[in-house]
Amino acid sequence: MNFLLETLQVLLMSLVYSLEAFVRLFIPPRKKNVSGDFVLLTGAGSGIGRLMALEFARLGARLVLWDINEDGNNETARMIKETHGARAYTYTCDCSNREEVYRIANQVKREVGDITILINNAGIVTGKKFMESPDSLIEKSMEVNSLAHFWMYKAFLPAMIAANHGHLVSIASSAGLIGVNGLADYCASKFAAVGFAESMALELLATGCDGVKTTIVCPFFINTGMFDGANTKWPRIMPILEPEYACRKIVDAVRREQVYVYMPRSIYIAIVLKNLLPTKMGVLLGEYLGAFNFMAKFKGH
Repeated sequence: MNFLLETLQVLLMSLVYSLEAFVRLFIPPRKKNVSGDFVLLTGAGSGIGRLMALEFARLGARLVLWDINEDGNNETARMIKETHGARAYTYTCDCSNREEVYRIANQVKREVGDITILINNAGIVTGKKFMESPDSLIEKSMEVNSLAHFWMYKAFLPAMIAANHGHLVSIASSAGLIGVNGLADYCASKFAAVGFAESMALELLATGCDGVKTTIVCPFFINTGMFDGANTKWPRIMPILEPEYACRKIVDAVRREQVYVYMPRSIYIAIVLKNLLPTKMGVLLGEYLGAFNFMAKFKGH
């Protein structure tokens, strides 16, 4: 195909996709049925992970719960049993440990079967200035928040590719899109998680595996205790998100096969401005929005 024909094709398809996106603003795609899907959630023992597990159980999915906190994980399973009368499979796993991930993954395949929806949710935050952060905590941030995603994909993606069916969900962060003062290692790990998820989505498409969907979630701070003390200068523009709201948005995005989910919507504007404005104007705007002081009173866990 010559240059002229390829260019015309791109222009035509760009118009089609633009019209499709415009229509979707008013008529969102139908939600897919997740009843019977095997959903594996890391970090399922508390916070947003627990809420997502309960919501997927309500929708009829079968839950496989991973967490390093055995008691919290068992409590989530108990809540699923009590609320929805369903069994959840629980596994205690340190997702930062590659060998442990592979070992537990093989156990899941033997005892449960193939996973059809994988949600990489486990995460940690140091919450210290970079020069005050112990090397061990910096390494742990990278291992839990990004490298763990590599091992989880290696363990569960082959079956999805073979069936050309599945869904990969990365619970990243708006801190994986824009740097934040006081979150150097966290931002680095979340930028890595976003980049990895985007690259894998393209790799799947390039190999013709269009049945495996991807969703990348980039929320502002969620009020789960992880970022306790973090603040926002203008809560109407950049609100601290309530866990129940975030959970509904994430599960809805998975069911609609939405590729990117930014919360709140002002994050979309911030990303555009970051790439369009001169650097000094971006810094000025960031200071106005209080971005330099988000972590000034941090005391999370």
